[in-house]
Amino acid sequence: MKDSLYLAWRYLVYHRIKTAILITSITLIVFLPVGLRVLVSQSADQLTTRAEATPLIVGAKGSPLELVLNSLYFESDVPALMKYSEVARIDMTRMAQAIPLYVRFRARGHPIVGTTIEYFEFRGLEVVRGTNLTMLGDCVLGARVAEALGVEPGGAVISSPENVFDITGVYPLKMRVAGILGFSDSPDDHAVFVDIKTTWIIEGAGHGHQDLSRSEAVGSVLSRDSATIVANAAVVQYNEITPDNIDSFHFHGDLGDNNLTAIIAVPSDQRSEALLRGRYESADDMSQVVPPITVMDELLDTILTVQSYVIVAVVVVGMSTLATAALVFILSLKLRQREIQTMIRIGGSRGSIGSIVVSEIVVVLSTSVILAMGLTFITSRFGSAAIRALIL
Repeated sequence: MKDSLYLAWRYLVYHRIKTAILITSITLIVFLPVGLRVLVSQSADQLTTRAEATPLIVGAKGSPLELVLNSLYFESDVPALMKYSEVARIDMTRMAQAIPLYVRFRARGHPIVGTTIEYFEFRGLEVVRGTNLTMLGDCVLGARVAEALGVEPGGAVISSPENVFDITGVYPLKMRVAGILGFSDSPDDHAVFVDIKTTWIIEGAGHGHQDLSRSEAVGSVLSRDSATIVANAAVVQYNEITPDNIDSFHFHGDLGDNNLTAIIAVPSDQRSEALLRGRYESADDMSQVVPPITVMDELLDTILTVQSYVIVAVVVVGMSTLATAALVFILSLKLRQREIQTMIRIGGSRGSIGSIVVSEIVVVLSTSVILAMGLTFITSRFGSAAIRALIL
């Protein structure tokens, strides 16, 4: 038996290109269905874990999936906007804690998440360097953002304009980095967190400008009377909030009319959750309440359905590949007739020759299975990291 294995091994090594092609093809056919199941399972775990940790999301009526993806993973298009007054509506019920979110803008490709201090407590996020948000215009960076941008506390991050052709006068805001969050292995690692009012300033709903009552601002004054001062286009608007100019920043109108993308509602118990959901059942209500886990389960059902079709296709292709591999072995035997006749003439039995051929097949199949198992192990160990790199 050892002699048969040795001769089979020497033959496969001599025809290394044919052997490599066979092993690669069979390895992929064995690995793809198993590896796909592992990746889908890990993806499902990552998606559902964050959804399960978030009881309810309140947002404007529209696509629930778009609302959940934007609120939990800071991805997808910006959902329909709602008003900040919705926070007061939830607070008045005393049924849930309302955590506002405004996820619309970006800073060098990273999402800017406008929220409140309660969000950090809810997600269990801790500042490991620097401090938390202390003033308007501050930002706190997720661990991956700080690593990617190479910014430390005391540095600055500038918001990106939504449209390079924006002529509305909304300037990018230079934000001071107050602190860096610890690694949480979640979408929070890839976000820039600011106070909700800071996002309104980025949007242009709030602004700061030079004090028009001072003598150096005389060139920017269009008219003046005892009650009002009217500025002209020369007035200087600030695009950075500092301790020296923070008092000049203000908002016009009711703060409740400013925009949000969503509100995370954290009910005190199951009864409160049921009652709160019931308050949004009216068809005339402009807002909706969404349980994230329900939305993600529906998404995963669709993904699993697609996965089943993909696996069927892979199996069909695999059967074709195995049939081709069998054909290669058969044709190889035809081409080796002279070699086989020579082995018979020198005293080799048909059983010995058959064992050599079988050994070749066993070596190829065994090597392929071992490699497929190795790839599956690598996928199970590092697949989740690869998924996060691609998704987040």
